Parts: sequence; C-alpha cells; structure tokens
Amino acid sequence: QVQLVESGGGLVQAGESLRLSCAASGSIFRADAMGWYRQPPGKQRELVAVVTTGANTNYADSVKDRSTISTDNAKNTVSLIMNRLKPEDTAVYYCYAIITTKFGGPKFQYWGQGTRVTVSS
Repeated sequence: QVQLVESGGGLVQAGESLRLSCAASGSIFRADAMGWYRQPPGKQRELVAVVTTGANTNYADSVKDRSTISTDNAKNTVSLIMNRLKPEDTAVYYCYAIITTKFGGPKFQYWGQGTRVTVSS
C-alpha cells in the first residue's frame, strides 16, 4: 500500500505565496508521476501541475506563469510553489501520484487526503 501525506495550505492573503509538499511512502518501486489537483468550492477537481517520467511538467493555464512544481525522486516527494495567489485559487488541493509498486508490476493511482487553501482578498 502507498500513502500520500500533504503539508502546507491554510489561509493566505491575495498576492502572497504558498508552498505545498507531499511525501509518498509505502511499497514504492518507482513514482511515474507526481503532482497536484485541486477542487474549488462547488466545482470539479482539476489539474494544477504534474511531473511525469523524464521530468516533464504540465501546468494548468491558470497557474503556469506563477507556479513551480518540483520532485525529489530519491525521497518520493513533490512540492508546489504558487506565487501571486488569487481568491480563485481557493480550493482543496490533492496530492496525486502514479506508482509502480514492484519491478515489472502495474501502475496504480493514489490520492492524498487533501489540504485546504483559502486565499482572502
């Protein structure tokens, strides 16, 4: 089994920066992708940013000019720094990972419990 534990989040003022971190633990052979999704109040869950094999990154258009995602493959961690936060960034942020649990084995998708980010204007 694999667990994703998030940290960061909370209440911030518009214009400020925030760092979210997530650590994966458990039976991990390789993290094939790690990233973040978010679910704003009353809306669907949406991609924020993800890093895939080969350090390829993908950002949502709404955050790509003010966010940086990074991973530490040795520690199976992913961090997201978001700058110039806006009230519309208010959401529950979920860590996401696609993990291969053993050599030659299948890939599984995992989610963290979520951490709430509230941006006040």
